[in-house]
Amino acid sequence: MTRATPKTQAALLETMQETRVTVANTTHKLALPFFVMATQNPIENDGTYPLPEAQLDRFFFKLQVGLPSHDEFKQILDRTGGNSKPHVTAVAHGADILRMGETIREVPIAPDVQDYLVRLVRGTHPTEGSPKSIHQFVRHGASPRAGQAMLAASRARALLDGRFHVAREDIDSVALPALRHRLILSFEGEAEGIKPDSLIKDVMAAAKS
Repeated sequence: MTRATPKTQAALLETMQETRVTVANTTHKLALPFFVMATQNPIENDGTYPLPEAQLDRFFFKLQVGLPSHDEFKQILDRTGGNSKPHVTAVAHGADILRMGETIREVPIAPDVQDYLVRLVRGTHPTEGSPKSIHQFVRHGASPRAGQAMLAASRARALLDGRFHVAREDIDSVALPALRHRLILSFEGEAEGIKPDSLIKDVMAAAKS
C-alpha cells in the first residue's frame, strides 16, 4: 500500500469513500458489495509513501499477521509448492452479503454498552479523563468513523457468537484492530517507539474503571 504514489493513493481514497472511480473526467460507479484490502510491509521504509491520516481512517480494520505456526507453515508449502492449482468455489453471492449487512445493522446495543464504546473512542484523545499515556504519546485520537466501525464489527461478532445483542466483550474484541491505525502518535511517542496497542489497552482499562 505504501509503495503507491500520493496521486495513486488519492485515487484510491475516492474509491474507498465514494465507491466510484474517475478516469479521464468520466466517473464510474462501482458495484456493491465493494471493499478494499491492502497490505503493508512493516519493515521496509525506503521508497515508501506513508498514508495520510484521512486515508488511514477509511480502513475498517488493521490486522497484524504474525509468524505462521508449524502446521500453518506446512500448509503454505503444500498449497504453493506444487503444480496443482487450488479449486475455489463461491460460498456466497453479492446479494447475500448485502443482506447480511442489513441483518447486522438490526442487532441492538444497550445504552450502557454504547456508552462504553463512546468512552473508548473519546479516551484515545489527549483530553480530560484520558489516561496519562494518551496525553504523553498521542497527537490525535480516533475519529467518529472508528466508533462506527467498532459498532458494526461488534454487531457482527455478536451474531457469530449466536447472540442478538452487543456485549462489552464484543467491543473489547474489536477495539485493537479498529483503533490501532487511527491513533496518531506525537513526536515523543514516535521517538519512544510506542505501540498503539499498548495505548489502546490503557484506554480500555480506564473505560472499565
